[in-house]
Amino acid sequence: MYEELRRKDRAVTETEAWDILKKAEFGVLSTTDPDGNPYGVPLSFCVMGNSLYFHSAIEGHKIKNITSDKGGAGNRVSFCVVGKTEVLPDRFSTRYESVILFGRAEEVFETEKQQALEGLICKYSPDFIPQGMEYIKKALHKCRVFRISIERITGKARK
Repeated sequence: MYEELRRKDRAVTETEAWDILKKAEFGVLSTTDPDGNPYGVPLSFCVMGNSLYFHSAIEGHKIKNITSDKGGAGNRVSFCVVGKTEVLPDRFSTRYESVILFGRAEEVFETEKQQALEGLICKYSPDFIPQGMEYIKKALHKCRVFRISIERITGKARK
C-alpha cells in the first residue's frame, strides 16, 4: 500500500521521526477531492499519543476532501513536516530533516476536541495558558478539530 523509502541511507529511526514531528512548527496536510485532484494546505498541529490533531474552520476545501466518500478512502491523508534545514551552497545541497505520515482523519468532539485545542495552546502559546483556555471557551463552537490516526510514519535526514 505504501511505497518504500527510496533513499534508505537517509532514513531516520521511527523514534527520530516522532521527535522531528513533535518539534515541527507547522506541517502540510495533503488530501484529494472526489475527482482525485490533490490539495495541500499548511496547518498548525499538535501531537498527542500516537495521533496528530489540527483545528479548522467549520467548512472549507480540506473538510470537503476529508469527509467525502471517494470510494471508501475519503478520510485518507498524508501530512508532511520539515524540521531543521541548512542550505550548503558550496556543496549544492541542503542539510535537512523531514517526516511524512499517513493515516485517516476523523473529526473529534467534546472531551477529545477540548484536549486537542488545549494541546495546541500548550504548543504555540505556552506562556499564555490561562488566556488560551478562555480563548478556547469562546471559540469552541466556531471550529472543528480533526485527529489523524497515524498508520505509518517515515523520516529522512541529511546531516
